[in-house]
Amino acid sequence: MGVRMVREAGGHLPEELKELHDALISTESVEQFLHEMAVLAAGLVGGDLSCGMTMRSNGRPVTVACSDPVAASVDAVQYELDNGPCLHAMRDGHVVRIEDTTDKARWPEFERRAASHGIRSCLALPLRSGGKRIGALNLYARDASAFGAAEAQRAADFAENASGALTLAIRLASHAALIEQLRSSLASRTVIDQALGIVMAREQCTQAHAFAILRSASQNSNVKLRDIASAIVTKVSGEPPQPSPAFNDELPPHRRQVMAAKGETKVWS
Repeated sequence: MGVRMVREAGGHLPEELKELHDALISTESVEQFLHEMAVLAAGLVGGDLSCGMTMRSNGRPVTVACSDPVAASVDAVQYELDNGPCLHAMRDGHVVRIEDTTDKARWPEFERRAASHGIRSCLALPLRSGGKRIGALNLYARDASAFGAAEAQRAADFAENASGALTLAIRLASHAALIEQLRSSLASRTVIDQALGIVMAREQCTQAHAFAILRSASQNSNVKLRDIASAIVTKVSGEPPQPSPAFNDELPPHRRQVMAAKGETKVWS
């Protein structure tokens, strides 16, 4: 399955989808490409949006990329509750829309907690690779009913193109390299989350403002965001951040033994 780029009148490629195409060609890792895709999705659909991307590791959902900390936080609420729009889209392959989280109509606890993060409406779309459901594109808006017909169509077009681009990215990456890059992505998020907590406590600011401070420091110093975060954590704790456990180490011992006996080393399910 290739990348079907939707063209505007006159045969011109929309700027946002051209950026997705360019990101696929120019990025050096799956991790970086997923992040670029989340940022592009948030900017393409419109308004003040956050975007997270959910994929499965050892059968469990994880956010492998997000446009900002709010998206990661709202994704995490769903993983904790084991329900919500992104999990439904990933598991059942259906587009899910929540018009207003304050109505608490479909997933009351999730909607209540999403609203506490400032999110009023949601749109989740399945992502596929090789015809199989592998994840979901999760869009969150600060306004109620933010996803009308036009926004939903742009999101659907983007998800279709993103699914094709993701298929190519996965095919180009070896299985071992993909596992390592996802480990690195999750480790980076852990370190960044720790640094965000430190900055929030020091500056007495919100998570979004703390993230803006880290991003500004990264851009001004031309140092990767993870390295900035690592330096902050090291300065406060007196030691470098510790790596997260490997994916298979998170499984119960008996399950790891069964997998080893069967030769099962796949991360995706």
